[in-house]
Amino acid sequence: MRKPVIPPGRTRRAAGALASAALLLPLLGAASPTDPATSLQRAFAAAAAEYHVPQSVLLGVSYLQSRWDAHGGAPSVTGGYGPMHLTDARTALADASHHSQAPEDARGDSARPAPRPPADLRPPSSDELPARLRTLPRAAELTGLSAADLRTDPAANIAGGAALLAAAQQHLGEPLSADPADWYGAVAGFPGADDSATAAAYADDVFEVLRTGERRATDSGETVALAAQPDLVPRRSQLRKAGLRTLSAAGTECPTTVSCEWIAAPYEEFGDNDYGNHDVADRPASPGIKYIVVHDTEGGWAGVLNMVQDPTYVSWNYSLRSTDGHVAQHVKAKDVAWHSGNWYVNSKSIGLEHEGFLTSPDAWYTEAMYRSSARLVTYLADKYAVPLDRQHILGHDNVPGPTAASVSGMHTDPGPYWDWRHYFELMERPFAAAAAGSGGGLVTIRPDYTANKPVYTDCGGKGLSCAAHGSGAVRLYSDHDEKSALVKDVGQGSGPTAGVNDISARASTGQQYAVADQWGDWTAIWYLGQKAWFKNPAAQPAAVPATGQVVTPKDGRDSVPLYGRAYPEAGAYPAGVPVQAVSALQYTLPKGQKYVVGDKVPGEYYYATTFATGSHRSVVGKDMYYEIQYGHRVAFVRAADVQLLSS
Repeated sequence: MRKPVIPPGRTRRAAGALASAALLLPLLGAASPTDPATSLQRAFAAAAAEYHVPQSVLLGVSYLQSRWDAHGGAPSVTGGYGPMHLTDARTALADASHHSQAPEDARGDSARPAPRPPADLRPPSSDELPARLRTLPRAAELTGLSAADLRTDPAANIAGGAALLAAAQQHLGEPLSADPADWYGAVAGFPGADDSATAAAYADDVFEVLRTGERRATDSGETVALAAQPDLVPRRSQLRKAGLRTLSAAGTECPTTVSCEWIAAPYEEFGDNDYGNHDVADRPASPGIKYIVVHDTEGGWAGVLNMVQDPTYVSWNYSLRSTDGHVAQHVKAKDVAWHSGNWYVNSKSIGLEHEGFLTSPDAWYTEAMYRSSARLVTYLADKYAVPLDRQHILGHDNVPGPTAASVSGMHTDPGPYWDWRHYFELMERPFAAAAAGSGGGLVTIRPDYTANKPVYTDCGGKGLSCAAHGSGAVRLYSDHDEKSALVKDVGQGSGPTAGVNDISARASTGQQYAVADQWGDWTAIWYLGQKAWFKNPAAQPAAVPATGQVVTPKDGRDSVPLYGRAYPEAGAYPAGVPVQAVSALQYTLPKGQKYVVGDKVPGEYYYATTFATGSHRSVVGKDMYYEIQYGHRVAFVRAADVQLLSS
């Protein structure tokens, strides 16, 4: 195999000595890195020229990896660095400091004991890392640049990505062509997928970006642009030369626009009349499907697959890989996975686990995974008539505790660093302002993700500050002053903090609330039974006007109870199915306050506590409930207790 071309006079040793952007960019003909408007764009141009890769190809690959962000040299969830997401998971594993939450009863059904913890969730050691997690050392070999510079210097990182693409092109026996259409095979191999379906799905996404073009301001404040090439038709036949395995999608329920394989979560009986790790059902006929729940894995791909294949543990329906957006399905949509900590939500939802870590703000998610997930959610939402809004597309952190005792132990992933705004834009459901001017007294939370950087703590240990990072969440105060106290969540049992796992005083992108008050640049919303203030200046709004329906207590009621599950009344249960308690949470909806309605549903309970399915029953009652956005989590209120208003 020929090495990528190194220009005359540039030896590998000399290239290594020029690793910093301050030296590398001027020698490559780029502007000074002190010129924020042009330095990154010119770094792409210079690397493309040096390694004879079309600039549009280099830009397209980088966009799908990082959206051209450098993340301050911090690694992604899979140890990828810089705009090109060059992977060095060995270093990332050595430096990692992830703090998972305490175990949660993921099944969330008091009629059955919680699943037992898995025997071994050991992540792979650095010696077991696949090639897709070791592309940065290869880039160092090809360029002569140091691994440290490839991790931290955007210009060097871009050069490393160009060298990898050129090497892949030559390995396929293809010329270093100036025509982007001739680079399909090299692009397909860039994220290191070992099967042709995943590689092709990735390359198709890159070439779609090339066809449509992109332009955005990066996390460093620089604007990068890629001109549209609407008539570009790549040579897909090149992929046959790559020698990748054929991936079977047999048994999966996925759109054709993602790569998907079946890795079964076992439905097995074991021990003393015990079984796992999900329940057989007949959805959407019984029970229905109402929600899709977004999680992060708090572990790497290999460990996650080990976890879901353990019959004594929990399950979810799909896992998504960060490097390339590959999807593995584990539980059929007709069956009930154990993932959200609330049996009512589990029985009516599909759970998606994304490779990632909540407490590592710079352990960022790739654009490839966001796009793959958005396509999967769009497909599932269409198939099962799930509304594409934030009261049906939930984070695990939006799922209510089923009982008062469980509230404080509920998980908080995917956390404040998940980009809900971009996610819904990819699903073609952007969070837009209501058509009616100032709206009807409601707002949709929608800060600028990149510019919105609330300070969080407890990322690297208790009390330690998290790195400054974009966030889709806004902080809520007891008064219109950032020096005032944070609003309190009585269900947490402790005072509110800035901790990354503390959702007491946090509203997230896409969530809707009724406006309670205004003061200058501040807006108050009804939240957890109180006024909660957030800064909302007109020049940089954190929310946009909305319209919709709200509920408030019926006349004569000082407050009404709230519930974490919409269970039927006692009279609805047939013989042989134990009556489940309709137990109120520690929260109430006081008179004079309004909360946005997401849905109206009958009380429903799916009885499934045995391995044999003969006793399984879906119980539907006559009592109706409204699902409302109460705090950061949703809640349920009996329709008989409230009046419905338009706002």
